[in-house]
Formats: sequence, structure tokens, C-alpha cells
Amino acid sequence: MSRSDEVLERASLTLERARERNGVVAPRARRRREAEVLRRVGRIALADGAILLAALVLGWFVPLGVGGALLVVALLIAATVLFAALPVTRPVVVEQLVQAPIKSLPAQTERWLATQRPALPAPAIGIADSIGVKLDTLSAQLATLGDDEPAAFEVRKLVGEQLPELIRGYQRVPEPLRRVERNGRTPDQQLVDGLRIIDGEIAAMTQQLAQGDLDSLATRERYLQIKYQGEE
Repeated sequence: MSRSDEVLERASLTLERARERNGVVAPRARRRREAEVLRRVGRIALADGAILLAALVLGWFVPLGVGGALLVVALLIAATVLFAALPVTRPVVVEQLVQAPIKSLPAQTERWLATQRPALPAPAIGIADSIGVKLDTLSAQLATLGDDEPAAFEVRKLVGEQLPELIRGYQRVPEPLRRVERNGRTPDQQLVDGLRIIDGEIAAMTQQLAQGDLDSLATRERYLQIKYQGEE
């Protein structure tokens, strides 16, 4: 195989992996956007319906006239604009993750991780997307797991503590220093390596939960050994 053929084959494999990853991530993002649009439309419909109902009831006793009709129209426009602009769901605060019920922890962590995506370096984005896919699967598997079970402790430690702390530790590093080597690695590389470890840990947890091997999951002793450049 010639040098040019090797380059073309490597590029083709890279493109194929990107397509596979985007093919999994895109439907999840699209479903999230569609659900958000439906909730916004629902809120607007309820608000506008309440205004129209109040106007009909009031008009039954007191004629509204042209001024009243214009006021109703103005209220409808204001309610539509207001509820279209207001956020549908509250943003996830990272401090809430450690207190979230184990059944909703993966979904909340996934939502928080999606908001951090623009601040991640390019090599870390694909791994973050992979983690998001695994969290989506993990969320369904934790439906029957109690908060006080030892396995829940291990999941919470990894998903609710170590993952957010890794990203927050990276974000505490000043931007100009994130590509400066220290002890042979840059903060960007440390972040990517840490996300890979977490991605693999979540995959292992998912497999053990799928096999019903809660005892093995509860006695895991793999702890992340991650040091952040510039950590206080």
C-alpha cells in the first residue's frame, strides 16, 4: 500500500468514526430540542388559553369594546414572547449532582455535561459525547437501584463527583496555560486522558449492571488518580 493510500484510508476511518459518533449523539440532541419546543408550546398554549378564557368570562358581564380587545391581543403577544423566552428547565448546578436521586443522576449529569461542551478542547468533545451516550443508557439501568445500595455509592462517586470535578479543575486553569506542558503533559491532555478513564469506567459499570453483577460493582476499587494543573 502506498503512502497516499495509507493517508486516504486513515482519513476514511476517521470520517467513519465521526459519522458513527454523530449518528448516536445527534438523535439525542434532537430529542432534547424537540421536547423543549413541545414544553414551550404547551406553556404558551396554557397561558394564551387562560387569557382568552378570562376575556370571555369578563366580556360576558362587561363589554370589552375595541380597547378591551386590543388589551387582550397585547396580553396574548406578551405571554407568547415571555414564555417563549423563559428557559423550560432550570440549568443543572454541579453542586446539586451529589444530592440528586440515583435514578435521575445520570440524566442530570448529562444535561450539565452538555452545557460544558463549548468550553472543552476539540479532542475532548468526542469523548464527552461518548460519555453522554453512556449516561443515557446508565439512566435506564438505575431505575430499580436504591439510593442506599453500595452500587449506587460507586455510581454517584464517579458520575456525580469525579466527572464534574475533572472538568471544573480543567476550567480553573487559565486558558493560556492549558496547552503548556508540565511533567510531560498539558492540561488539555490531562483532561482528555481523564475523560477516557471515566468513559471506560461508565462502560464497565453499565456492563456490570446489565449482567446484574451489583456485588462486583459495589466493591470496585478503581479510583481516578487525576491531578489538575493549577489546582488550588
